[in-house]
Amino acid sequence: MAERLVVAGRTSGARDLEAVLLLVEDDAGDAVLFTEVLQDSDLRADVHWCTTLGAARTFLAGHDGPVCVLLDLHLPDVRGLDAVRQVLAAHPDAAIVVLTGLVEGEAGQAAVAEGAQDYLVKGRLDAETLSRAVRYAVQRKQVEQAAVALHAGRLRAEENARLELGLLPVPLMRATGFEVDARYDPGREQGLLGGDFYDVVQTVDGTVHAVIGDVSGHGATEAALGVCLRVAWRAAVLSGCTGPAQLRLLEEIMAAERSARQVFATLTSLVFPADRRSVRVVRAGHPGLLVRAPSGTTWYDPPGGMALGIAPGTGAWPETDLPLEPGTGIVVFTDGLFEGLTGPRTRLGENGLLRLARQYESLPAREFVQALVRSAAAAAAPHGGLADDIAVLHLAWASG
Repeated sequence: MAERLVVAGRTSGARDLEAVLLLVEDDAGDAVLFTEVLQDSDLRADVHWCTTLGAARTFLAGHDGPVCVLLDLHLPDVRGLDAVRQVLAAHPDAAIVVLTGLVEGEAGQAAVAEGAQDYLVKGRLDAETLSRAVRYAVQRKQVEQAAVALHAGRLRAEENARLELGLLPVPLMRATGFEVDARYDPGREQGLLGGDFYDVVQTVDGTVHAVIGDVSGHGATEAALGVCLRVAWRAAVLSGCTGPAQLRLLEEIMAAERSARQVFATLTSLVFPADRRSVRVVRAGHPGLLVRAPSGTTWYDPPGGMALGIAPGTGAWPETDLPLEPGTGIVVFTDGLFEGLTGPRTRLGENGLLRLARQYESLPAREFVQALVRSAAAAAAPHGGLADDIAVLHLAWASG
């Protein structure tokens, strides 16, 4: 059990060191010496004392905050560098200053190589040396942790870039005359592309096909499944598979590739025939869409079926033909765009998104998409912001 040391008539009080000090030393005389040196130093910290490594491990297991361990390498239950290893196993974020004898300089250096931040020679311990070593150890540990976090951030950024190539493809257009404006924003919590995906392909007959989808959950596994579904969708389009048959194929692939049976995906697939008179829509559990016609912006909820993966093999997805006025744009998106909180118990919702869309309906496509996302984010900002991924596609035949 750890014992709290009384130093200069104090236990815990005003602290300037942002870490608890834990002395792991079985020699009572050395513990008294440490207390006297600490009393003369400028360190102000909570100080605890353990006589065995087992007691130290118990203390560390129950302590969540920063800690600096002054560690003797000769304890009743462990000897040598294994003491450093066991402390780091119990509390990887602990800063460690090893206490050695006069003739153990090499042991101190070896301990630093093993993961300790510094070492002190007991016979040469003074207030200034102790203070400097402890402060240095805590600061060095913080730098090490920052470096690890930076490295992890770089790895996430590299992974993000790789996923971006799959999730955010360049539309495959064979001729001019169709305009695609897209935007993808990762959710704030993960800072990594999630399971939202989209794609646009124009086949040799001039027909334009588009898809937008959302895999449930967040993380690299869901993102990878999103990439898989996008690539499968593109392959289906290029092989001539469209409509409900396409969704049955995607569901079969998803059931084989997903990491858990509870994972599902919502999706809307659209076909714009080259005659420019209509768009055919197939929807699987996905939100409705915005129709930006010259006469005004409306919300359209085409008939749909269940999300892919909910009950594989039993779904039915009707295909709806929506007439298009010349100059009409179709806007599809994932639910992260309108599910942000705008009050303690309220969300923007579909009606709120439609109101925003009507405010900007006179803007060109690219500016419209940017304004819509910006306003949705601003509405949610006072209440935590937009937490989920956002994908938006604005699709329209070019006028003229």
